[in-house]
Amino acid sequence: MTKELTAEARILISCQKRRRSELAVKTLERIPEETIEQIRTSNDIVDVVSEYVSLKKQGRNYFGLCPFHGEKSPSFSVSPDKQIYHCFGCGSGGNVYSFLMNIEGYTFIEAVSQLAQKTGIELPNAASRTERNGQKDEKKEMAGIHELLSKLYHHLLTKTAHGKQALEYLVKRGFTEDVITRFQIGYAPPAWDTAVSFLQKREQSLLLAEQAGLLAKRQFDGKHFDRFRDRIMFPIHDRNGTVIAFGGRVLGDDEPKYLNSPETKIFQKGKNLYNLHAARPEIRKTQHAVVFEGYVDTIAAYRAGVLNGVATLGTSLTEEQAAVLKRNAQTVTICYDSDRAGVEAAFRASQILEKADCAVKIAQMPDGMDPDDYIQKYGSDKFVTDIIGASMTVMGFKIRYYRRGKNLRDEGERMLYIEEIIKEISALPKAVERDHYLRQIASEFNLSLDALKQQQGQMQRQFKKQQDSSPKNRDNKFKVQTLMQKPLLPKHHNAERMLLAYMLKSAEYAQRIQEELEEGFNLEEHQALAAYLYAFYEEGHAPDIGLFVQRVHDEKLRKIVTELAMLTISDEMSDQAFYDYIKRVSSYPLHVKVQEMESRRKEAERQQDWAGAARIAVEILELKKLL
Repeated sequence: MTKELTAEARILISCQKRRRSELAVKTLERIPEETIEQIRTSNDIVDVVSEYVSLKKQGRNYFGLCPFHGEKSPSFSVSPDKQIYHCFGCGSGGNVYSFLMNIEGYTFIEAVSQLAQKTGIELPNAASRTERNGQKDEKKEMAGIHELLSKLYHHLLTKTAHGKQALEYLVKRGFTEDVITRFQIGYAPPAWDTAVSFLQKREQSLLLAEQAGLLAKRQFDGKHFDRFRDRIMFPIHDRNGTVIAFGGRVLGDDEPKYLNSPETKIFQKGKNLYNLHAARPEIRKTQHAVVFEGYVDTIAAYRAGVLNGVATLGTSLTEEQAAVLKRNAQTVTICYDSDRAGVEAAFRASQILEKADCAVKIAQMPDGMDPDDYIQKYGSDKFVTDIIGASMTVMGFKIRYYRRGKNLRDEGERMLYIEEIIKEISALPKAVERDHYLRQIASEFNLSLDALKQQQGQMQRQFKKQQDSSPKNRDNKFKVQTLMQKPLLPKHHNAERMLLAYMLKSAEYAQRIQEELEEGFNLEEHQALAAYLYAFYEEGHAPDIGLFVQRVHDEKLRKIVTELAMLTISDEMSDQAFYDYIKRVSSYPLHVKVQEMESRRKEAERQQDWAGAARIAVEILELKKLL
C-alpha cells in the first residue's frame, strides 16, 4: 500500500500489532506462526465441522443446522474453498480454530494442539513451555494413564492365565476374538495392586490415577489400591478415540454388578456416549443412530450387525448427548430394556430427542429381556428385523406407555387414558399422523371419529396458542424479522459491503479502494475491518480468508468478515460499478450534511426567518452540485 492511512486506521493497526505481540508473548511464543498456519491448512474445515454437524453439499459450499443456536432450516454454511464457516442466522463465523474454540470451549492453544494431533504435527515448543513452567498437562497425563491401563487389561485378558476365566465367560456369551479386539475389552485381576504396581514402574502419577477413579486410598495407612478388581473391563472413549474412563462388569458375585469410572476432568457421563468414536462413520453414512442402555448391549448389537449403536453411561440420556446425536444423525432409535425402568427411561429419552429435533423411533423388547438376552436366544437376524427393523413411532410408543397401570374396563380410567392420548395427538405436526391415530382410537373404543376430531381440534388450538406465546417463539420471530431486513440496507451501507467483499478477494482492489476513498469508510466497523485488511496486505500476505479471519480478534468484525466472504461476487467488477460504489461511500457525508441543513431550513421557516431559510437553501443547492 503506497497511500498514507487515515489516523483511525493507523491507530487500529497499531492496536492490532500490539495485541498480536501480547498474544505472542502469552500464548504463541512457543509455537511458530508458520506451524500454526501449517496445522490450519492441514485440517480441512469440512472434515472437522462434519464431526459435529451433519453437512450436505449445495453448489460449492456445504450446509447444515447451526450448532450454536436452535434452528430447523439449515443456515450454517461451510466453504471448503475459503476454509471458513458462517451462519446466516446467528452470524457466527470463523475458521477451523474458532469453530473448535466455540463448540468445545477450547482456548486457542488447545484448538491448535487438538488439530495438531489429528495431522501428526508435533508441537515440541508447546511441550517445552509446560515443562519450563513446571506444570504438566493433567488432562493429557490422565488420558495417558487410561491408555496404559487399557492396554494392560486387554493383555491380561487375551494373553495371560489371569484372564482365562474371564475370556471363557466372554466366549460363552458370544464374544469373538475380533469383537474383543475391536472394543479393546480387558480384565482386571482380583489382586489389590495390579494397576498400582504397573503405574509405579512406569513412573505415572498415582495421585492423578486416584483422581481419575482408577485407584483408591486406604484410610489406615494411606496406600493406594486398585478400584477395579476381578472385573471385565470395557474402555470408554471420547469422540476422538482417546480412552477417558472404564466400565467394569464383575466376574463373580460381588456388588455392584457394573462399576463405572466417576466423573473426572476428562470424563463427564452426561456428555459422552459409549462407542460413538467407532460408530460415527456408520451413523453419518446412514443418518441413523441406535441408543442402548449399556456397553454390553451395544457390543451384542454390533455382533448382530448393528454397527451404528451407542450407549449412555449409567445415566439417563441428557440434552448434551441428544445434541451430539443430532449433529451426527437425522433418526435415532431407542432400544432399552423392557422392564419398568427401561420403559420410563425410553419415554424420557424420546422427549429429549424430540426436543433436539431428532426423528425418533423406539424398539420394543419382549418382557423380561434386554438386547443381549434376545440376541443370545433368537439370533442376530431376528434382532435386526424384528426389533430394530420393527421400531415404532414415538406416538405408537406413547399409546402403549399411557396404558400401563390403567384398568381400561373402568369408564373413568378409560376416559382419562383417551384424553391423555388425544392431547399427545394434538401435538403432532402432520395432519396425516393425527388422522391415523384418531382413527385408531375411534376404532378401538367404538367412539365417534367426528367427536374425537372436534376435541383434538380444541386441544390443538390451545397447544398452538401456548406455542405462539412462548418466549422461544417470540425470539425466533424477532430473528427472522432481523434477517429479512438485511437486504434493505441503505445504499451507502451496501456499497461499503461490496467494496469490502472485493478487498477480501484481492489486494489490488484493496489498494485501489484505499486510494480512491480519501475519507475512508463511513461505518465504524467497516473502517476497522479495512484497517485490518490494509495491515494484512502490507505484511505481504496474499488473499486468504481463513488466515485473515484468524487475525481479526473482535467477534463482531469476524462475523462481518465471514458473512462478506460468503457473498457470491464475480472475479472482477466493471469500472462503472466500482465508481458507483466509491461515489455512494464518499458522498454519504455530504448527504448527511444536506439532511442536517434541510432540518435547519425547516426550523428557520417555522421561526419565520425567511432570509435565513433562503441562505440555507442556497447552501443546500451548492452542496447538491457536489453529489
